[in-house]
Amino acid sequence: MSNRQKGILCIIGCAFCFALMNLFVNLAGDVPVIQKAFFRNAVALIFSGIVLFKNTTKEERKVTKDNFWLLFLRSLAGGIGFVCNFYAVDHMNISDASMLNKLAPFFVIIFSAIFLKEKANWFQWLSVVLAFVGSLFIVKPTFGMEVIPAVAGLIGGLGAGIAYTCVRKLGQKGTKSTFIVFFFSAFTSVILAPIVIFNYQPMEWWQWGFLILTGLAASGGQFCVTAAYTYAPAKEISVYDYSQVIFAAILGFFFLNQVPDVFSIIGYAIIIVVAIAMYLKQK
Repeated sequence: MSNRQKGILCIIGCAFCFALMNLFVNLAGDVPVIQKAFFRNAVALIFSGIVLFKNTTKEERKVTKDNFWLLFLRSLAGGIGFVCNFYAVDHMNISDASMLNKLAPFFVIIFSAIFLKEKANWFQWLSVVLAFVGSLFIVKPTFGMEVIPAVAGLIGGLGAGIAYTCVRKLGQKGTKSTFIVFFFSAFTSVILAPIVIFNYQPMEWWQWGFLILTGLAASGGQFCVTAAYTYAPAKEISVYDYSQVIFAAILGFFFLNQVPDVFSIIGYAIIIVVAIAMYLKQK
């Protein structure tokens, strides 16, 4: 098996893990979103810490002035992004929430052009516009309160886009991906812990189980995506990450009786076709 094939398998594994994560978040029931987010990252913190301290040197775990603010911004934006994503998952079809989160690569084009001075060509800017049009079919803008979960999902994709831009810059500076995951998990756990302590809602045993599974699925997704990009460059495999929407739709149908409406399916089609076009353009 070639490295490219291994990379594709890993990125599909990542997509499946994150689709499972969204399912478990929903199945955990009426637990506050912040509490769900905390347990998701607390479990990920334990696993990423084990991997980090087992596979890196003390020097590789050092936070320097050069990378601290990038790590901080990555963690803050990523934290806001995944809390918003969890809110969206709790209040709309998990396939819709997953698709809105997959707008992140298009936001990366915008932020990389602004902050990393990476010039985007006309085709990339057209892709951003078309992806935004596709997102409108999923969001279905109205002036009522029902649009809030979709807007939260959109903010989730925006936060993830900022986070991925920071990760790209940190990678260029030589920061280990395992350390980035650990720092993010530690940062968000520390920030969310006081909120959870003072607003803790008692949980049933099955809710504990689903939140632990949420953290395990998230950890699996993080490690799969890290492995994927060590085997092959993003331009060759990133399009396969959109399989998460397919997994989410299947899981939502069988476990939550969720069926995307016609407008959402049109939105999925537009965004996925644009992503495939970008992939083929880069080859």
